[in-house]
Amino acid sequence: MSTSVGSDVFAFVAILLLALLVLSLLRHFLPLRSTPAYVLVPIFLALFLPVSIILLLPIDLASSLRTEDEATRGVWLPEKLILVAWRITYWLTFGLTWFILPLLGEYIDSGYRTPRDRFVYSLRSNGRYQLVVIGCAIGGLVYVFLQNGFQGTSVKALVMALAYCWGLIFAIYLMGHGLVAVPRRLYRNANISARLRMIQSQAPAVDEKLRDSITALEELESQLTQLRQRKNGISRDHHEWIEELSDGSSLPESRLLPTSSHTSKGVIPAVITDRYLAELSRKLNRARHKRLRFIDTWDRLLQDAVDTQAILDASSSKRLDFGSPSPYPSSFFERFSVLTPRTRYLLHYHILPTLRILLAAILALASLAIIWSEIIKYIAPRLSIIRFTVVSHSSSDDGKVHFAGQIMASLWMCYMCTAALASFGDVKVWGNRALVKRNTYGESATWYAGQVAKLTVPLAYNFLTFLPPDTHRETTFYKFLGQLINLTPLGKGFDFFFPILVLVPVCATLFNLYGRVKGVFRFDFVEEDEAGGSAAWREGRALIEREINGSARLGLSDRNTGPSYPSPPTPYQDNIIPNASRQTPASSTLQPPTRLAAATAAAEAEDENFFQGFAHRVRNTFDAIERPEWVNDLGKRPRWMGGPEGNDESSGRADSGRGLGRWFGGRPEDGRVRL
Repeated sequence: MSTSVGSDVFAFVAILLLALLVLSLLRHFLPLRSTPAYVLVPIFLALFLPVSIILLLPIDLASSLRTEDEATRGVWLPEKLILVAWRITYWLTFGLTWFILPLLGEYIDSGYRTPRDRFVYSLRSNGRYQLVVIGCAIGGLVYVFLQNGFQGTSVKALVMALAYCWGLIFAIYLMGHGLVAVPRRLYRNANISARLRMIQSQAPAVDEKLRDSITALEELESQLTQLRQRKNGISRDHHEWIEELSDGSSLPESRLLPTSSHTSKGVIPAVITDRYLAELSRKLNRARHKRLRFIDTWDRLLQDAVDTQAILDASSSKRLDFGSPSPYPSSFFERFSVLTPRTRYLLHYHILPTLRILLAAILALASLAIIWSEIIKYIAPRLSIIRFTVVSHSSSDDGKVHFAGQIMASLWMCYMCTAALASFGDVKVWGNRALVKRNTYGESATWYAGQVAKLTVPLAYNFLTFLPPDTHRETTFYKFLGQLINLTPLGKGFDFFFPILVLVPVCATLFNLYGRVKGVFRFDFVEEDEAGGSAAWREGRALIEREINGSARLGLSDRNTGPSYPSPPTPYQDNIIPNASRQTPASSTLQPPTRLAAATAAAEAEDENFFQGFAHRVRNTFDAIERPEWVNDLGKRPRWMGGPEGNDESSGRADSGRGLGRWFGGRPEDGRVRL
């Protein structure tokens, strides 16, 4: 009788390595020391359990159809252990996806002070969504009862089938987009000059979003300042709450916007309530993390532009040196490098672009194989490419999975999940959620973890259907989940027809249908990596050059060197760490005009024709004439008709908005005279 000791050791080591990989991923996006355990543990489980499915499903294939040949036998475990592992993985993932993580995300984002108020707010926010889900479940339960009668497994089958169908809808769309976007992005990045142009074309949009986020934060900080200055209508507890919110900000007083111009009296209520302060706290928290998000995006864009430009400039000298990565003392690994300037040039200029092209070609072929297998798996399953790479076709072991087939199954599942998860950065329907290095907002972290948990199980079962029916129906995963999905004709038909719709996102991404929709409806649904027009490229190139040279900060010079905004006193508080790596020197004395004013002045000077110049000169002539006072009084209403009482401001030169001056376009507000 064979034992599974070697497989047990292999599975234990693999699970340990996966846990370390997930921890390193969490450390990259979250500060582990300051993140509370009630946030860190659910996020870790929501990532670790789906990742373990990539290991568990190939083991299930070999365990259910194992051979007696020890030379070709794969990693296998006892059937009962596999069943327990599937139950724990599936139901924990189900609970995290539909209940724990949504409640935790709203709990973090509530803005209230006490745990009770935060929990009540989280229940109310998720209650509406859960009521919709329960309503759909009741309708499905009636269908299942009518189809199969009143059985004990009907409710369980309905819950698992609905969760699978809902996850498969998003998984197929995101995977279809990623199957085209991932190889295409690798191929485009292989061209160094095209990559630099793409980076420069993205700079204006990123810079505009950064300015908008800073402006929105300044408006909220100004509103908070007005609350601090208010003496009446605020209780003692609310005053302490406001002071705590103010302590969380390090914005200088000189940067605060005037409250009279940006905060009207209607914004601040007469009586301050808990609900109002919670809403203000929530907005402040989101605005601060949004600012940090675009600061990180802008810093990475600048660094990519500098490195790409350095690679292009090294083509003449054949030597590449990126310089010091940080002005601060670097670690041992940053100081130690085995590459010389010559080998670094060969690596970045020749080897890496070639590897990107080869990897893009391999992934493109893999994408074609997945799309072909989705279309053909029920029509002609023997023609599935994935089936040939996973299942053995020898006469003695026909339909069984060996160790090589397990490795291929893991690679196929890993690429399918990677293609789906890589699309999260392109699709623009997730609101303000984003992953930021060491500064990810707690609500965003829980949401992304929930999406990973939601998509992995449907993709795993979808991959299982690529294999022959005699193979995948013998697995424990099919007996646990597949039989319940195929319990009704509706579930079986959905699993049969819907994956074919992967052609819709594939064609939309391949033929740029998103750009056509954007041109018609003015709605940018997917963020493409294509380089913009010449205007965006030139503006982005000028922006990056001014930022690197430190000649224009436009009041934003503290976004790299200044103190960053810590989180307000919410249940989840990050250590917001400013990105100080490879900062460029800033000039504190130069304050040039904005791009809009410079572009407007240049356009006026460039587009003025003879008649416009003549009109400007005539206007200046009339404006410079000292007219008598009685001429300025012409056209004014008498005092008994409600006219002005005095005429001190109208004496001397005529106002540019009245009289002859307005015939020629008025006079500039800053007093300039066109000669």
